[in-house]
Amino acid sequence: MDKQRSTTITRALIQWRDGLQLSRREQSVLGPELQGLDRQLQRLQQRQLRLAVFGRVGVGKSSLINALIGDEALATDVAHGSTRRQQTVDWHRQWGDDGQLQLVDTPGIDEIAAPARERLARRVATGSDLVVMVIDGDISAPELAAFQTLQDSGKPVVLVANRADAYSRLERRQLTGTIQQRCGRDEPLLWVAAAPRRPVVLADGRVRRQAAAPELGALQQHLHELLNTHGELLLALNSLRAADHFSARLLAWRLDQRQQAAQALIGRCASIKAAGLAANPLMLLDLAGSAAVDSTLIVQLAQLYGVRLRGPSARRLLQRVGRQSLVIGGVQWGLQGALSLIKQVLLMAAPFSGGLSLAPAAPVALAQAALAVHGTRITGREATRQLLLSAHRGPARPASMLRRLQRADPQAQRWLAHHQSWSPEVGLP
Repeated sequence: MDKQRSTTITRALIQWRDGLQLSRREQSVLGPELQGLDRQLQRLQQRQLRLAVFGRVGVGKSSLINALIGDEALATDVAHGSTRRQQTVDWHRQWGDDGQLQLVDTPGIDEIAAPARERLARRVATGSDLVVMVIDGDISAPELAAFQTLQDSGKPVVLVANRADAYSRLERRQLTGTIQQRCGRDEPLLWVAAAPRRPVVLADGRVRRQAAAPELGALQQHLHELLNTHGELLLALNSLRAADHFSARLLAWRLDQRQQAAQALIGRCASIKAAGLAANPLMLLDLAGSAAVDSTLIVQLAQLYGVRLRGPSARRLLQRVGRQSLVIGGVQWGLQGALSLIKQVLLMAAPFSGGLSLAPAAPVALAQAALAVHGTRITGREATRQLLLSAHRGPARPASMLRRLQRADPQAQRWLAHHQSWSPEVGLP
């Protein structure tokens, strides 16, 4: 992706963020997510890429970061691992014209339970543009599960095998084939030695293993090509994902908080429409009244959920209202025609029926009322769905921009193959 498209996405996301209308309650409840989104958008403006180094305890994550930056910035413990919390260091190596880099060291994934491990993997995926997952031999079950979680999050993952100095060339080749098969991917497994130790013969003939220079050539070359070719895309994708995630959380929270009020609103409109249809003898007025009630329902639902009603979504909703009114009106025409026929027959028999020709009016009115209630509930449910989809998927929304970028860029399509955007299909009133 070129820098011009990246600039366009940046401007669109900033404009979308500035246009969010959040209540104080929403700002409080969604504070952590909002802060994370703002940090990501700030990094997008500053063109600051974050590379998270992820893996089990003791595989050499901190040693790898130290080797990449050429400094002992992070403490290391060969025996047990030393990273207990996330740490970030600057990597003074530019990408593109003026891009910046940060390396993020993460806690080990094998000392926590599976649910917490999945949450950690998703949190790392959300807060980084690229994940370097480090293993030190064959990939274990927890590592494989974490790897798949990262991929399902739409996160690009560079798989790195540390301690290449501990394996022969044949062993590395065999392990590479096994790991690639288990991960189900064709991308290369990069072998490195972040803190190698080589055997050295001392003057007295004894052999000792001493620290040697890191071997990072394959990883450095891969990162150099990846960042210079797709750095802009990595930043844009993660920023769009962060915005999409926040948009989903905001709308899901609004849906949950306002569902009871929406149900009450739909119920009131259904009652009003039912009473009007049952009492009004004129079919044209019935249709006009039904359309007016449905339109009022849509406007009030939009106000309830804080969604602007305009553009294509408004047209779709009005079309839906029109179809519902036509269904109700068509049934009314049929019922009214049947009633007229019955009335004509009964009028002819009036001298013998004692005025019973008006009896069919009651069941017809009840049928009209039941039909009105059912139709209004369908309209209300569809209106809620369309309103939320419009707010989440409008042309200037993160989800829409993400889909357009995915269609336009083959690499984005590949990385987002397993990514699922949120959709308000459940929990509707």
